[in-house]
Amino acid sequence: MTTTPVVEKSAVESGREARTDDPGWVDSMLEDIAREHGSQTSRPNRRTVVVMPAYNAAATLERTIADLPRDCVDDVVLVDDCSTDDTVEVARRLGLHVERHTRNRGYGGNQKTCYRIALESGADNVVMVHPDFQYDSRVVDAAVRFLELDVCDMVLGSRIRTRREALQGGMPVWKYVANRCLTLLENVALGQNLGDFHSGFRAYRREVLETIPFERNSDDFVFDSQFLAQAAHFRFRIGDVPVPVRYFDEASSINFRRCLTYGFGTLGVLSSFWANRLGLRRSQLFQPNQNA
Repeated sequence: MTTTPVVEKSAVESGREARTDDPGWVDSMLEDIAREHGSQTSRPNRRTVVVMPAYNAAATLERTIADLPRDCVDDVVLVDDCSTDDTVEVARRLGLHVERHTRNRGYGGNQKTCYRIALESGADNVVMVHPDFQYDSRVVDAAVRFLELDVCDMVLGSRIRTRREALQGGMPVWKYVANRCLTLLENVALGQNLGDFHSGFRAYRREVLETIPFERNSDDFVFDSQFLAQAAHFRFRIGDVPVPVRYFDEASSINFRRCLTYGFGTLGVLSSFWANRLGLRRSQLFQPNQNA
């Protein structure tokens, strides 16, 4: 079993600005859920793999790794999408499982490689964490335990617990408004009640990745919207947990034009979802894997 590499605290202390209080409340909450479901809080013997779709993350990778809860993570896989900085060198120095694309395949294409490798390594739980230190990776433990307690099949990290918190954390106003509008529409269209449909922090049970035909999805950012629509179609239980985020120069973010493209692509996904459900037009996005 591969363990998460140890990073010296002194190497990352300077990157811990604007941290929230330690989320110790999670343990008592999960104990209550476990009692309700007749489960124990001790961890079953399940393999958890963290995957990181990376592009030019050399400046933030070490800080992200330092925050990972080492007692629940068995391996960390980083897939580099043809970075122009030292992402691969830093990842190898930290002892991560590294895969490097020979050409840039896009955010969705990167995730496809991440999930293939995780499944091939025997992962029971797969957690996607961006290596840009935007999402607080300490929350991996809480997300995984929801999967292990059989409460959810898929868990998203919600960046928007309150409007004030999101904006004070640095989320641009235009991005906040767009997120709220699209999330409301997606909740209605897909029959969900999630706080943030566009989060890059996601945790899955193995069965989700084996069932959903994610290889047919886009290689661009709309991959995420397609995946959530597919999860709703296959009736997986989707939940969310609050996750603190940070917006700063090194954190990855798409510009206004790319956001518009992503937004219209998401509307197209919802149209395909309902056209397929009503039998008007069959979409390969919503047909199960042949090996499932």
